[in-house]
Amino acid sequence: MTVVPFLLTALAVSGVLDADPALLAVLGLLLLGGGGAAVARGVRRSRGAGRGESGGDGGGRAGTGLLEREPEDAGAGDDRAGGAVTEELELPEVEVPDTPAELLERERVEPEVPAEPITLRERFRRRLTRTRNVLGASVVELFGGGVTEEAWEGLEEALITADVGVTATMEIVEELRRRAREEGVTDGDEVLALLQEELRTALGTPDRSLARATDEGPTVWLVTGVNGTGKTTTIGKLAAVEARAGHSVTLAAADTFRAAAAEQLGIWAERTGAQLVRKEEGADPASVAYESYDAAHARDSDLLIVDTAGRLHNKRQLMDELGKVKRVLEKQAGPLEEVLLVLDATTGQNGIAQAKAFLEAVEVTGIALTKLDGSSKGGIVVAVQRELGLPVKLVGLGEEIDDLAPFEPQLFVEGLFSEL
Repeated sequence: MTVVPFLLTALAVSGVLDADPALLAVLGLLLLGGGGAAVARGVRRSRGAGRGESGGDGGGRAGTGLLEREPEDAGAGDDRAGGAVTEELELPEVEVPDTPAELLERERVEPEVPAEPITLRERFRRRLTRTRNVLGASVVELFGGGVTEEAWEGLEEALITADVGVTATMEIVEELRRRAREEGVTDGDEVLALLQEELRTALGTPDRSLARATDEGPTVWLVTGVNGTGKTTTIGKLAAVEARAGHSVTLAAADTFRAAAAEQLGIWAERTGAQLVRKEEGADPASVAYESYDAAHARDSDLLIVDTAGRLHNKRQLMDELGKVKRVLEKQAGPLEEVLLVLDATTGQNGIAQAKAFLEAVEVTGIALTKLDGSSKGGIVVAVQRELGLPVKLVGLGEEIDDLAPFEPQLFVEGLFSEL
């Protein structure tokens, strides 16, 4: 606001407001009260000085109005006017009391407590929601009205919809009917308990652990599968889990047909501190595997994980090449500890056809079943093991590293029927 008087003064001196000096006073009064009038008086006096005093008292007083009514003590009036614009008001210093200690305690920001890690049981329960909605909830609803023929037929349909497979479904339902008759089961909850027992039996296997070398030299895991199943990501998560456990890891980028695969594996190598062995795009995958084993042995790595080109299971030439990679590694390391086939749980029964083709090319030792959290076809776990005799060793339950989890049949079955 202190700029306004000076602006008005400048306008008056320049002659813009000569025609009506009263307008200057009105504007001053409206904007700054008494301070504006004082500014106007100063302007009038400056005009008078410019015009000279020769006009005498009579000439000088011609047209006397508001602007010419000066206080008796002009100097005092001018001081007051100037004070209204420029003087600073001095306020006494006020002591501000210290903030009470109890308030400081309340304002103190508590450090964030890291979230507790999710247990494997809880991980299965949370991630199997889709399959649970298709299978578990259906069974509860079917047998809610009692053990009837319609309920048994509905159970068959629910199991097939969840991709347990026709053969496995018929065997499971037939066994359930037999036990229900022999044990006199007439309640839906009892049928549900029997079904869980049968699923655990169907998934029973003596050992699902990942094998490791018992002699000198690195453990070798060969990983294969169709493009898009999450094969390279599974390898990266495996490397992260092993590095966290204190194991040194070498990664072999033997998928030389797709540059993005080697780049993706390189990112995982940087994250986990693993050694990466790769060659130019289009190089012989078997030569990459050979050099990778030598590098892992020279570095004294605990584990060598070999990524192979994602290939269609119905392309014989590509499948033969996979067999060549395996044979080259076996000449150096002897029998491989693991040949893991990565399957996408969302493909359902198509995964069975893929697995059969890979079994003809290489001796698969176990299945890594990815994207189980995003599928309503979790019954593929039962189908793979029941029809192929292959244990599911790893399952993908989400995007996090810990979501690549060892498969636990007990926790899997619990997850299918929890909260029902």
